[in-house]
Amino acid sequence: MKSHTSDRIKIPPGFWAGLHQLGIAAHDVARTARLPLTMITEPVVTTARYFAIWQAYSDLIGDTATGIIKLATVFETAKYPPTVLATYHARDYRDALNRMARYKQICPPENLRIIEEGEHCSIELDWQNIEHPGPPMMVGITLAFLLELGRRGTGQPLTARFVEFTHAMGDMQVLEAYFGCRIKIGAQCNRLTLHRSDLDRPFVSYNEELLEILTPVLDRSLYEQQRNRSISEMVKWIMKRSLTGGRPDIQAVAKELNMSDRTLQRRLTEENTSFKHLLTQARHEQAREYLADPSLDIKEVAFLIGYEDQNSFYRAFRLWEGDTPSNWRAKQFGSNLISEGRLEMPTIHS
Repeated sequence: MKSHTSDRIKIPPGFWAGLHQLGIAAHDVARTARLPLTMITEPVVTTARYFAIWQAYSDLIGDTATGIIKLATVFETAKYPPTVLATYHARDYRDALNRMARYKQICPPENLRIIEEGEHCSIELDWQNIEHPGPPMMVGITLAFLLELGRRGTGQPLTARFVEFTHAMGDMQVLEAYFGCRIKIGAQCNRLTLHRSDLDRPFVSYNEELLEILTPVLDRSLYEQQRNRSISEMVKWIMKRSLTGGRPDIQAVAKELNMSDRTLQRRLTEENTSFKHLLTQARHEQAREYLADPSLDIKEVAFLIGYEDQNSFYRAFRLWEGDTPSNWRAKQFGSNLISEGRLEMPTIHS
């Protein structure tokens, strides 16, 4: 969602020093990324340049899996930015992960969603600007760092339960040895699944005094950032993260925004919109984006935007576009999709 994402991203402190420790010179990254050498001294870059830097590192290191593990483990704790220091010095692993997910909102481009269920805790990675997903190397580093954070904080050799990536990540044996679990490639989302019992492990790096200094400052930065966004934009952004397999309700969205559902309704009314209208918009926008991906069939698209059955999705899409999803996709992306069997039309019941 473009309007929701700042196009100015801070280069993590110690990033260039970390690459140097791996034998990769900053100027080689700049040349490989086809960026001016001046970007090495720039503390803030655009999203496009940020992704280009990560892709250049991936190209220079060779194997993606090796690059992920090397950088995740070489990065010095002392050089963590404030948003990460607040997680490293948290009370326990759960507190650290929740802080990471919260303060990631200050630092585009990735976003983290934590789901605790049964014996498992899943952390899903998506993008604040969903039109431009980051390179696989960056995805891998983010998920590896979440486990590395737990290992450093608890002082224990924690392992993941399961890891999923949407794209190929290089040498699977290397990655599986690092995460200590099986890894799936070609998944629908990038996800790290942990043992929920590990979340209760206390951090040996817990520092209450430092947290008392950092937390108010970071919360204020997050509040200022959110205040500059319209409620409508924020609600629709949350909806898009929560559509899969269901329909987000106003109570859940209001809770994520730290307000009552009545207050949220009032704020939306002030912006001349409604929760129902934004939900329709979110579904419509997501439907168009998913249909642009030929690897997703119509049934999957319906599920991903919260429809329990394919027929309901077809009826809704007809209202939005005046055509069926299959025909719309064919017109937009060519008749070659027909031969792939992705344009089959179900029976529509009136």
